[in-house]
Amino acid sequence: MTLAAADRDLGNQEFAIEDITTGVHASGFGQVGDGRCFSFHIEKQILVVEVYHPRISGPVPHAEDVVAVAGRKLTDIDLTDERSVAAAVRDAVAAAEPVTRTAR
Repeated sequence: MTLAAADRDLGNQEFAIEDITTGVHASGFGQVGDGRCFSFHIEKQILVVEVYHPRISGPVPHAEDVVAVAGRKLTDIDLTDERSVAAAVRDAVAAAEPVTRTAR
């Protein structure tokens, strides 16, 4: 599934997946209506979602760009079904917890 998110304005409560790959190595990325973007991938039987701050300085996010994270066990996700993966990602983005940073 590829959505042309750049061609549409997302409202604050909206969500768009721009690219999704299904299967045991499911991954992809998209954006949330408030200007933040996110990515997801599978890591050790967990669907990991990282949400980035709205203004990333380059094409590839760095660790300091992550503002929230979420993880979901794969037991309730059909990794071969785009709709199942997309729904799990949508729920994970909505439930993502802020990342705390230590002062340097």
